Amino acid sequence: MNGAQDPRRILVVDDTADTRELFALYFRSRGFGVETASDGRAAIDAAHRLRPDVIIMDVAMPGLDGISAAREIQQDPHTVDIPVVLVTAYPIRAIKGGALETGTRFVMKPCAPEELEKQVWSILYPQRPHDAAGG
Repeated sequence: MNGAQDPRRILVVDDTADTRELFALYFRSRGFGVETASDGRAAIDAAHRLRPDVIIMDVAMPGLDGISAAREIQQDPHTVDIPVVLVTAYPIRAIKGGALETGTRFVMKPCAPEELEKQVWSILYPQRPHDAAGG
């Protein structure tokens, strides 16, 4: 899924519009196709509809939080293969909330978009060394 006609697709999920749009703008500038969602329920719906290559999701969101949404995504046969990167400012709370059982990756907030990009590249191409320049 590489190239201008068929870019790698990322779903960015965060209840804070500024954060969501910052990450979306960054990944679009790096050549990724990006969709956004503002909560866990919308993330699950978008995962089914869009089948993104990677989901970047905040943990602390009202309604369905990121851990619960990741768990649902990874238990559904239609979305089980979509990797999730959880972003959290509260890692201990996330771990106590069951985040480790989801098998997702973690990135601490605040984080630079380049750090998320490194995670995305390592998911898409695990066999190659990675840098923020795209692999």
